Amino acid sequence: MKQRQSIFITGAASGIGRATAVLFAQKGWFVGLFDKNEEGLADVAKEIGNTNCYYQRLDVTDRVAYQRALEHFAEHTGQTMNVLFNCAGLALNGPFESIALDDHLRILEVNVKGTIIGIHLSLELLRSTPGAKIINMSSAAAFYGTPDMAVYSASKFAIRGLTEALDIELEHVGISVGDIMPLFVDTPMNANQAYKLRSLSASRKMLTPLDVAQVVWKAAHKNKVHWSLPWNVKVFRAVATLFPVLQRPTMKLISGKGI
Repeated sequence: MKQRQSIFITGAASGIGRATAVLFAQKGWFVGLFDKNEEGLADVAKEIGNTNCYYQRLDVTDRVAYQRALEHFAEHTGQTMNVLFNCAGLALNGPFESIALDDHLRILEVNVKGTIIGIHLSLELLRSTPGAKIINMSSAAAFYGTPDMAVYSASKFAIRGLTEALDIELEHVGISVGDIMPLFVDTPMNANQAYKLRSLSASRKMLTPLDVAQVVWKAAHKNKVHWSLPWNVKVFRAVATLFPVLQRPTMKLISGKGI
């Protein structure tokens, strides 16, 4: 019997991770659901069916727990992993000095350290799976440093650089690496922010988690490094590439910091 394709998703209890899990399960994939929110994971598992998934509580910054999660996942997938989706993330908006130092550092711990741990520990499974892919959640905030979300923006710059470097490094073992770079998405992480960004109100309409999940599906089937959405982010990237001098004044304008 042919082994089902499989995806390991962190941050799977809500938002983009949950939408991606549901979509891939609908497409016939076996889904590994991992998140600190175990109750949320159970809800997702119930929605997609226990035969289509395995779920386990996981703090992505805990390398020992991460290794155990991978071992349990592999027991259900014949020691293979078609896609690692590093979706777990943390954000806290507001002026840099108004956010506690420990909160800044926690953002880096989850967004950067958690992704690095996941990739490093998953390489054995990925190498044993022909055509395996690593998909990282970056952000449109990785195109230019974003005021009032400086450390989050920095963390996504790190993911962008990691993605670009590893896509080259791992090519020789048949693993491709890409990232997803959306503008604002209607997730609990954004909805629960106490500080309201000027750039968020300027974006008019947020993306849905399903919008992003559909791009993750495309990324799982095509070798491409950066996937940005919606259309205006693609325009910003193109303009910034042709006219880099416009990046700073544009960011000042959309963030409400003047010109």
